[in-house]
Amino acid sequence: MARDRLGLTEVLAAAEDAAPVHSLDVVARNLRDRFGARYVSFLFVDVVGRRLLRVNETAATAQEHRAEQVPLVGSSVYDEVLRSQELVLAAEGAQGRRVLAPVTNRGDTIGVLELFLTRVTPDVLEQVEEAARALAYIIVTDRRFTDLYHWGNRTTSVSLAAEIQRQLLPSAASCDAAEFALAGALVPASDIAGDTYDYSLDNDTLHLSVTDAMGHDVDASLMATLLVNASRGARRAGTDLAEQARQTHQALLDHGHRTFATGQLLRIALDGSRAQLVNAGHPWPLRLRDGTVDELTLAVDMPFGVAVQGPYQVQELDLRPGDRLVLYTDGMQEREAETVDLHGLLRKTAAEHPREVVRTLVAAVTCAYNGHPPKDDATVLCLDWRGPRLGSRRTNSSAGA
Repeated sequence: MARDRLGLTEVLAAAEDAAPVHSLDVVARNLRDRFGARYVSFLFVDVVGRRLLRVNETAATAQEHRAEQVPLVGSSVYDEVLRSQELVLAAEGAQGRRVLAPVTNRGDTIGVLELFLTRVTPDVLEQVEEAARALAYIIVTDRRFTDLYHWGNRTTSVSLAAEIQRQLLPSAASCDAAEFALAGALVPASDIAGDTYDYSLDNDTLHLSVTDAMGHDVDASLMATLLVNASRGARRAGTDLAEQARQTHQALLDHGHRTFATGQLLRIALDGSRAQLVNAGHPWPLRLRDGTVDELTLAVDMPFGVAVQGPYQVQELDLRPGDRLVLYTDGMQEREAETVDLHGLLRKTAAEHPREVVRTLVAAVTCAYNGHPPKDDATVLCLDWRGPRLGSRRTNSSAGA
């Protein structure tokens, strides 16, 4: 085990000395030197989890490699790695034994490390897993300094409106902690319709939000910018939920040019003592409990930005350990997406991690539009509430690094 730790330390030290764009080269060189690994590559998961984009070592910044895409079809070895979050041994070929390891940080699947080994032992495989975990931490650190990891998870061109919208989303689409697991996804409309989701964790509270700004294209993205930044600013200033809602509402009144937005703001105490919600004209959440899906028919206030709205109601939410809570925008159920059976899909994916739940739901919406962009943004945020935990918040191995 000491030797494993030494190998991991060497990888991290080498990455620290290298340029941010050379993270894969650092890990690949380490694996070649220690185990004679061949053809090391890393595959990014795209922003909606439908494709992987391969980046080869020594060519990580080459533009021509952007076109090398691998679809996630539900039955490939890549799907197996991402779903199980475990190392997978594929068939042996002329170059050696094909090995694939998940590259995941705190539940957020970044991609897959793929290589060929001529010598496969349990000790070697354990060290490959260590290298994949190291690569996850390296990427999370290095993506602050380079656009490599931004284009790495884009498999289509991005408009100005989409660029604004994506920068409003959390940098990690999924998060695991002892008390919860969550994941979000957004499928943008062909002309962008202002959806966002957000989450943050502090010492004693999990904060969640979903918003849907009216309008399309850049105007909708700019309204979404007002919403998200007003909400985050209030949250970071330590205000209560009612004040966070008020400031979000006021931002649209002051700067929204008579537009409005629906949304939900939630706060969940990590000790399990309280879960609160503000509903500003938004579709009701869904809750999966003991195999039954219910729509939580809470009181609904006016959307943010509607002048006649007074103080927003802060409502208590019945949330128990083992519950799954799903927030979504109307694009998940309007127009062609009306055919998507959210209740049935939630029951069908009850045993899956929230990552796979949101992937299944957005895939169903995409399928309803025959693979074309939906007419309206479709956004979903899935939370599994495990309940309060004593001591360490360290997650089990199935949650990734």
